[in-house]
Amino acid sequence: MRAIHGVDLPGFRPVDHDVWTDDDGDILSLHFFSLRPDLPAALDDGPTLRASLAAYTAEAGGGLIEASVKQLGGMPALRQILKLPLPGQAHGQAFIGSYTLPRAECSAVVKIQAPERGTTGMREAMVMAQVGPADFFRSHPYAPGLKGGLPFHAADHAQWDESFPGHPLSRVRRTLAALAAEVRVAPEFAALPPFTG
Repeated sequence: MRAIHGVDLPGFRPVDHDVWTDDDGDILSLHFFSLRPDLPAALDDGPTLRASLAAYTAEAGGGLIEASVKQLGGMPALRQILKLPLPGQAHGQAFIGSYTLPRAECSAVVKIQAPERGTTGMREAMVMAQVGPADFFRSHPYAPGLKGGLPFHAADHAQWDESFPGHPLSRVRRTLAALAAEVRVAPEFAALPPFTG
């Protein structure tokens, strides 16, 4: 089923079926899963959904930066941004942003992946220098006391994107905003029974 249209954004070129890339090496992809969504809660149960996603991401070695329900193509979608260690490397992270449109027995996901390249950690170092070490690392807002995974910290906040426009996290947020403006949902997908958790 073709659930989502309007994913081929300006600046991205196709490299495979439902996969695009840009000059930064970011990967934009579209996925359809004909399985019941594995989300830990319904979209209208925000606290449970966000806490569970934060714990799951930490268990996988990453960190959940944001999770919220936003409109995508006129439908409620789970918008997530997370960070993961770059596989096989001692330093650096990949940032992943996604929208998930869950239905009762299937889901559609559009995802943007942006890895750090070259010198890593500059955003974190410069933000820490501005806010101070005591205010840099923070308790996770969705799951206070959460242990493991990548730490939650001030440099991941959207307020710093303008100061670091080329950083992969900033690029992920820009692409998610562009998708929110461009994506259209196929009427036959929107008409499917909703996901209730």
